[in-house]
Amino acid sequence: MHKLIKKTGLALGAAALTLGAYTVQAAETIKVGVLHSLSGTMAISETTLKDTVLMMVEEQNAKGGLLGKKLEAVVVDPASDWPLFAEKAKELIEQKDVDVIFGCWTSVSRKSVLPVIEELNGLLFYPVQYEGEESSKNVFYTGAAPNQQAIPAVDYLMEEEGVERWVLEGTDYVYPQTTNKILKAYLMGKGVKEADISVNYTPFGHADWSTRVSEIKSFGSAGKKTAVVSTVNGDANVPFYKELANQGVTAEDIPVVAFSVGEEELSGFDTAPLVGHLAAWNYFQSAESDANDAFIAKWKTFIGDDSRVTNDPMEATYIGFKAWAKAVEKAKSTDVDKVRQAMYGIEVTNLTGGIAKVLPNHHFTKPVLIGEIQEDGQFEIVSQTEEVPGDAWTDFLPESAKIISDWQDPKINCGNYNTETKACSGQNY
Repeated sequence: MHKLIKKTGLALGAAALTLGAYTVQAAETIKVGVLHSLSGTMAISETTLKDTVLMMVEEQNAKGGLLGKKLEAVVVDPASDWPLFAEKAKELIEQKDVDVIFGCWTSVSRKSVLPVIEELNGLLFYPVQYEGEESSKNVFYTGAAPNQQAIPAVDYLMEEEGVERWVLEGTDYVYPQTTNKILKAYLMGKGVKEADISVNYTPFGHADWSTRVSEIKSFGSAGKKTAVVSTVNGDANVPFYKELANQGVTAEDIPVVAFSVGEEELSGFDTAPLVGHLAAWNYFQSAESDANDAFIAKWKTFIGDDSRVTNDPMEATYIGFKAWAKAVEKAKSTDVDKVRQAMYGIEVTNLTGGIAKVLPNHHFTKPVLIGEIQEDGQFEIVSQTEEVPGDAWTDFLPESAKIISDWQDPKINCGNYNTETKACSGQNY
């Protein structure tokens, strides 16, 4: 019996040593949280971003990692369930001990995560166009603000297409609602009458578009050039575009410019009837640059499928990851406060051949591209601007125009500053 106990004790001691070695080894990795829906209505868009982060982690590790440590991706599935995003964010920070999170798609998922990230002092890189009206100390917004997508798209339709009547069609949540509030104010400021603006929302996953498309056709028959500005999100886009084609709505009659439809979404169905409709993004796969050629080749190799496409949120993930990696090296640390301070002013090459610069309001500079849908599901770029600085608070809503966001300036010292009341204000105060 004595010998058995002695052997067991040795075994336990060896196990403890092994566990200790594992703990030390685990501490030697930099953990990258991935918070994207892999199931549910948003999986059509978000799964690709999970794969993009994994590719970036692999690429960084091939270069030797960061600070002499390998990167380790920690993937969770919030399953298109907005409260679950908050739970999974908490799990990533408290239980998985991640150093950074790349994630969220919809604004409602981001806003669900926001209190958790701020309370636990996490760091989130958010890679999708959004409605603005927010600047958090703990979030870097690598997708477009309204002045980097929505406003330029409307300007293009006015100036190039002669549009006078507007359908603002969106999914029923915060991003479309706030974006359309901004767009309506902007259009009316340009002299458009309220009667010439139709606003409508449908639920996530909406499938029966026959009635609504009939209403759009009727609205567009008033003798004025009409366009649809679409903030329809997720898999509801497939039946929406199919119904447009079924009812004979062409780009010549009523062009649609979409803010949430890119190459990935178009790869899911026949695009022939959609030729000529538009999308506004900061990147298209068809952009001509050496950086983009290299990125596309790397993506196809990583994913093992030559038919897979790239899209704008992938590019936003790319520039966010590159900027974070530079900040970690600059700060010589993954500490959130140190990395955040190191982020300001960092520049990385974007995939359209320009430079993405990190601004003190936690947004990036980005070019604005308008693309026409082609039969092969790609976009012909018909308009492209220089890099536009992202504006956290729109100039077109009176309550927002007086707020500036600056997390770097010690004189402001609160991130969001109301120039009228001379006090801290905004989303985080």
